[in-house]
Amino acid sequence: MLGSLLKQIISRMEVVPEVISRDLQEYTNSIHGPLEQPAQIMQILLIMTSSWPTFICIDALDECSAVQLARVLRLLKNILDNSPGTRIFLTGRPHIRAKIEGHFSGRVASVFVGSSKQDFITYIRARLANDKAPGSMEDFLKPDILNTVGNTLEM
Repeated sequence: MLGSLLKQIISRMEVVPEVISRDLQEYTNSIHGPLEQPAQIMQILLIMTSSWPTFICIDALDECSAVQLARVLRLLKNILDNSPGTRIFLTGRPHIRAKIEGHFSGRVASVFVGSSKQDFITYIRARLANDKAPGSMEDFLKPDILNTVGNTLEM
């Protein structure tokens, strides 16, 4: 993930600063090969994020294993601690919210985004109204579908 962040940040730059270009070249030519160590990537990320306003967006953190999540959150906290112009936007299912808030100690604004029963019914109505094969479904089935979905959502 860090390598991907670094690649995205560098790809958006018109000119890569000499210090970063030199570090990248040094790591690429090293015995370890191109940027294999997270510490190397982190060092360059810290230089870049501390020098320019940066917005980092990471989606679906809940898909990380517990070990990966803890590591990613530690690294992101390190970036925030050393880069005051950096903002981070994270998404994930509700069960990781406490872990995120714990790592960032009060520096988090969190918002729950969810769907209501009415959202699902509105979606189903729209899909039924835009049926790709009009006339293939009996009219009495549409209210039955809506009723069944509504009852299922109440469970």
